[in-house]
Amino acid sequence: MSRTARAFWVRSPGEGEIRESVLPAPGRGEVLVRTLYSGVSRATEALVFGGGVPPSQYGLMRAPFQEGEFDGAVKYGYLSVGVVEEGPPDLVGRTVFALYPHQTRFVLPRESVRPVPEDVPARRAVLAGAVETAVNALWDAPPLLGDRLTVVGAGMVGCCVARLAAGVPGVRVQLVDVDPARARVAERLGVEFALPEEAGSERDRVFHTSATEAGLARSLELVAAEGEVVELSWYGDRRVSVPLGEYFHSRRLTVRSSQVGTVAPARGGRRGHGDRLDLALELLADPAFDMLVTGESPFEELPSVMPRLAGGSLPALCHLIVHPRP
Repeated sequence: MSRTARAFWVRSPGEGEIRESVLPAPGRGEVLVRTLYSGVSRATEALVFGGGVPPSQYGLMRAPFQEGEFDGAVKYGYLSVGVVEEGPPDLVGRTVFALYPHQTRFVLPRESVRPVPEDVPARRAVLAGAVETAVNALWDAPPLLGDRLTVVGAGMVGCCVARLAAGVPGVRVQLVDVDPARARVAERLGVEFALPEEAGSERDRVFHTSATEAGLARSLELVAAEGEVVELSWYGDRRVSVPLGEYFHSRRLTVRSSQVGTVAPARGGRRGHGDRLDLALELLADPAFDMLVTGESPFEELPSVMPRLAGGSLPALCHLIVHPRP
């Protein structure tokens, strides 16, 4: 008997639809997963939804199990949690995380799913991709004891960086955002909050995640002499002006990128992508991360929800998509 699944596709820039497809039967070493929840990674998925991925980045921006192309219809996403219905006996019935788009069921090799620890709720596990990005950033630029760190941009990734960095003894973290409502999020994460104009200066390192020119410029103003700004933002096809005048040269500042597609060189020789994702899932045992799931919608409403998320009329850190039950 054939199995079917429904998936969310970006039909054209700014327009989405639900499509049905036939699933293959899982083969040896494969699993059939019924999705419980998927998460909208708002910044990246808004770019994809709006057709903002530049042609030069088509290859680099491909999601692991993407279908279609960025210059046409595309099935995109990478935050999915479900239950294994068929597959190796040790995985059947287990809750797993996969870097899969928004789809009600899917078939993958067993090594492409990671078991969710028993102390991590399935709803929270959709944040694994964001926590993994934060882990990689902190491997790229590890905090030192007593550091004063700032995270500019209180989005999903920025909040994850702030929470993990705050766990290092003696490290003080300030989360900076233009939205004063994010102060409540910062409080739950156990870090300080400041509006951009009130942010502390002379910081040992600044992590920038706001994907705005103003945020990057403010990051360079906040970092101390000989300090470093770690850029995690993805700008798509937008050109960004970097203020390299004023104190940039005299204070010998550094701007460096951190991107989750490659394991940080400091750990690349000993840790793989799977190890990093397993660590992210373990770290999600922390209930403070629940603060980052800020809304939810049924799967069938995704075509109307995604334009609102992309346009900002539906504000969100991580927006949860609830998939239908059998």
